[in-house]
Parts: sequence; structure tokens; C-alpha cells
Amino acid sequence: MNRVKLLMIFLFVSAALVISPGATASEYNKKTIVTFGQPVEIPGVGAQVLPAGTYVIRLVDSLSTRDIVQILNKDETHVYATILAVANYRLKPTSDPVIRFRERAAGSPQALRAWFYPGNTFGQEFVYPKARALEIAKEVNQPVLTMPSELATEITAPEPSAAPTEALKEAPIKAVEPSGEEVEIAQVIPPQTAKTWPKTASLMPLLGLMGLVSLALAAALSLFLKRTA
Repeated sequence: MNRVKLLMIFLFVSAALVISPGATASEYNKKTIVTFGQPVEIPGVGAQVLPAGTYVIRLVDSLSTRDIVQILNKDETHVYATILAVANYRLKPTSDPVIRFRERAAGSPQALRAWFYPGNTFGQEFVYPKARALEIAKEVNQPVLTMPSELATEITAPEPSAAPTEALKEAPIKAVEPSGEEVEIAQVIPPQTAKTWPKTASLMPLLGLMGLVSLALAAALSLFLKRTA
């Protein structure tokens, strides 16, 4: 095998290592395109309602065990909300994305409850600011995940800064009953189904490994070419 062929093989392998992460990018951030046929309420300050239309839901890159979700416009040029979510479980995965709502009285927009990415048994159940969570809990007669309203004032604004996004990871989460009583989320999401390991890991370790492999291949090829010169 001549040097030209060896060089071509090296370049092909290196290119494959660089390109491969992109193939799983959608699965990594679970980017999902959804179309709502009617207005939908999302977690935010007060009653934050999106009009009918097409939107993108995706996970924010985070090393936290918390799920931080963004809702954007179709072109991904505007962030409507950055939302805290808790992992929830379903028995059977589906081949299509699933969006769950809290059914409300006629004339009121459905409230976004959970999002499941295709093929996953674990999904994201959304957390509402306390004041709004209590109102929804009374309407639907079910407990709703909640966090302090004053914190939501900062972090649900469009284009949030890194600091408020980081604050989401530390936000205390409870569930509020229709009666107004706060309970532990384990009473709403059973602990035996709660995912306990980080769900959104950084790609940096993988990129570092690819770099090391590429360097090793380059060194091996260089040594081989010297011996065959």
C-alpha cells in the first residue's frame, strides 16, 4: 500500500470521527418540531399563551440532572421561554413525539404538561411558577409541579442570560395540590420511575476523545511512513 492510499485512509477516518456527532445532534438535544392547532399555555409569568402555529422544543445543553427546555419559533431565531422540567416516565415509547396537556374548560387554552421524544421512555414534565400552578391545579383538579414565582420572573423571559438559566438548576421544586397544599414531587412522580442520572451531558468529553484518537492515528501513520521510507 503506497503513501497516497494510507493518507487517504487517514483522512477518511478523521473525517468520520468529526462528522459522526452531528448525526446524533437531534437526539442529543431532542429537537422536536410541533404544530399546535390551537393556542397553548406554557409555563411563564402569569398565563403565557402561544398562538396556534409551529414551534421547536429542545433541551438546553446542561451538565445538570435537571432538564432545562427551550421553546422557540419555527426558525429558531426567537426563544419564547426557557423552562424547568422534571423527568417523567411512560411504559411504552412511541415512534412519534408526544405532547401531553392538562385539559381545561372550554374556551381556555390547554396547558402544556409533558413532552416525550420519539423512542424514549423518559420525558419532561414541565414546572409552572407557583401562583399559576395553583390556578391550574384548581381548574384541572390535579397536582401541578411548581417552583417559586419570583424566580420564574427572571428565567422565563425571552433570550435569558446564562445566569438565570443556571438558577433553574437550583430552583426548589414542589407539587401544589388543588387545595393549595404543597407536597413533594415524589407524590406526583413516583421515585421508582424517576431518572436519577444526568440526562443532558456535554459533548466535550466525546470531542476530546476524538481528538486523541486522531492524534494517535496521525502518530502511527507518521511512524509507519518513516519505517517504510
